[in-house]
Amino acid sequence: MSVNSNSLVLLGVGDVGPIHEPMEAYSALARPVLASADIRFAQCERVYSERGALQVHSAGGHSRVKPPLASVFTDCGFDVVSVASNHAMDWGEDALLDTIALMESKGIKTAGGGRNLAEARRPAIIEKKGIRVAFLAYCSILNEGYAAGPNKPGIAPLRAHTYYRSVDYQAGVPPKVVTIPYEEDLADMVSDIAAAKATADAVIVSLHWGIHFVPRLIADYQTTAAKAAFAAGADMILGHHAHAPKAIGVHGGKTCFYSLSNFMMSSTSKTPAAAVAFEKKYGVKLDPDYPHLAYGEDGKRSLIAKAVITKAGVQKTSFLPVLIDKQLRPEVLKKGDARFDDAVRFMNWASEDFDHRFVVEGDEVVVSGAAPA
Repeated sequence: MSVNSNSLVLLGVGDVGPIHEPMEAYSALARPVLASADIRFAQCERVYSERGALQVHSAGGHSRVKPPLASVFTDCGFDVVSVASNHAMDWGEDALLDTIALMESKGIKTAGGGRNLAEARRPAIIEKKGIRVAFLAYCSILNEGYAAGPNKPGIAPLRAHTYYRSVDYQAGVPPKVVTIPYEEDLADMVSDIAAAKATADAVIVSLHWGIHFVPRLIADYQTTAAKAAFAAGADMILGHHAHAPKAIGVHGGKTCFYSLSNFMMSSTSKTPAAAVAFEKKYGVKLDPDYPHLAYGEDGKRSLIAKAVITKAGVQKTSFLPVLIDKQLRPEVLKKGDARFDDAVRFMNWASEDFDHRFVVEGDEVVVSGAAPA
């Protein structure tokens, strides 16, 4: 996929962290496509450790898995991962630090977590073909105590306040939900991006954020943070957490993938009562053909973000439509396949409220701002 010797190709995917073996099966269909890139990025959705204790306020009992299951990351050849997930501290500090150490032992760089806030905010740097790419990662979905501190392990935070604004004079009319990034977290992210841009040719920002399961819904703070990141020098944003694809928006000529969705994931299946409760809470149906991908019927849709990077930064962005099959293997779709066309239609629908223009070129969909009127 490399364009020439003066550029490199980055492929970025969303959540990775299946809990059902065998691990090597998950990458069977996507591995050749991933192997053609120069740099591969993923979001690490689990912790890999035998240590730690489940935090009392966490519902993430499934989020700690045995270290050998991390082989899925080497099977795919990932070069860098974000560990800044909402589950990263479910089992406490030891499990997070074990995960970081395990990834590094496999030659995989990590971003977004560490022994203190300075480490969590530190970029992961990859240099290939003389092109230096910095990766920063933050999480907006944090339980109390999950954020790193000056002397405390944890995750680089990008938290948000939630307010409710009345939209009608009649009592009982649902209010507008307003979300605003924490000023200090936003300032830290902006500072980190500017510092990274001073030493790197491109800065890729990974954000674990947003509202899961519900299609199209984007919180206010996400667009605020995206625009601030781009203004500070970020070249592209890779978003995840939602377990479904969401909008692709172009801000000032730069591309934000608000959610890349699942990539290689599995989950515990829901009981009939739990499935009914899920559908009532989120207004999203589960797919009975995917009992171990219990994230909603769009959870099987996925994207691979692609960027062509030179010394001058990201020159081109696109996406590869992906559909996860019933064996939970992501399949990269090809032009001419009706499923490819359906994926492009879905992404246009999901992105309606954002500046975007999608043009199919070969088996990829090139992203740009809307054409001038």
